[in-house]
This record gives sequence, C-alpha cells and structure tokens, in this order.
Amino acid sequence: MAWIQREIELRPRRRGFHLVTTEVLEAVPEIAGLRVGLMHIFIRHTSASLSINENADPDVPVDLEMAFHRIAPETLPYVHTCEGPDDMPAHVKASLLGSSVSLPIRDGRPCLGTWQGIYLCEHRLSGGPRRVVITIHGET
Repeated sequence: MAWIQREIELRPRRRGFHLVTTEVLEAVPEIAGLRVGLMHIFIRHTSASLSINENADPDVPVDLEMAFHRIAPETLPYVHTCEGPDDMPAHVKASLLGSSVSLPIRDGRPCLGTWQGIYLCEHRLSGGPRRVVITIHGET
C-alpha cells in the first residue's frame, strides 16, 4: 500500500469553470504505478470549488457559469459584503459544489468517464492562485 500527498498551486483564473485534469495528474506521476486505489482532491478555499463534469464541449463550462450566476447572483441582499460583492455569492456556489472530489484509480489511471474532467470552479471575479491538496492511496 502506498500513500502520496502533494499540495499544488493552480494559477489565478477568472470567474468560471476551468479544466485542471492535466495539472492535477501531472502533480502525482506515482499514480501510474497503482493497480487499484483512490485519489482525493481538496481545495483549500471557501470561494472556489471542485467538480467533475463534461470535458469535451466548450459550451459546458460557459453554461455552468451562467447557471450558477443565476442561482447565486451578486444582486441578492447579502449581509456578508466586506470582501466585495462577488464574495458571498462565491461562498454559496462553493457550498453547492463542494470542496473536494474523489476518483477511483484502476491500472495506473483515474477512472474518469470518456467525457469527464476535473474542474476548478472559480467563483470570484479574480480569486487569485488556488491551493489544492491531492492525496492518493492504493496498491501497486
């Protein structure tokens, strides 16, 4: 059994849904040596989140951003406004999506579906760099 953990910094991105599958997998090349296991990815922020969704059609992240912007618009009468008008809606969106995703590992690869990818969901207009902890555990 092997345990590996890395913390990486994702570059700043504008508000939206951004594929980060390649960045995450490049951070843990040891995954290739696992026959079976689990990968857990956790974001250390409260105004961004992680999600697994379609990675093929570029309209998908655009539509996801539009839908989440309507679910938690900046125009609601939020009480927590000291960090700007995009902060509290970002917390709402992050709460809906969550701070982590887990993927099974089989034969050295994450068991993502054909059209699935790992997304950084940036909910601030410009949230800055985001720290992500990647933990993998499995049998070689």
